[in-house]
Amino acid sequence: MRALLDIVLIILQLGIWVLIAQAILSWLIAFNVVNLRNQFVEGLWRILHQITEPFCRPIRNALPRMSGIDLSPLILILIIIFLERVIMYYVYPNVI
Repeated sequence: MRALLDIVLIILQLGIWVLIAQAILSWLIAFNVVNLRNQFVEGLWRILHQITEPFCRPIRNALPRMSGIDLSPLILILIIIFLERVIMYYVYPNVI
């Protein structure tokens, strides 16, 4: 059972890194450092967007509009960190 919890924790960490990568790529696109005409950038953007959008959309819909600032990835990262802490402090020690 601990192995399953370890896999869940690894997936949650991977989710944080995917959210960070998506945020950095969105900044690079917004500041015109890279553009979506490049096939690699466009493919990477689609993959990251398809992975993160189903989790960010409900948070984005719940938050008030903030003039172009999207805080949903930050809120999602905080939720993931909270879930990790709950698993580490309350679930993991009680599993044999």
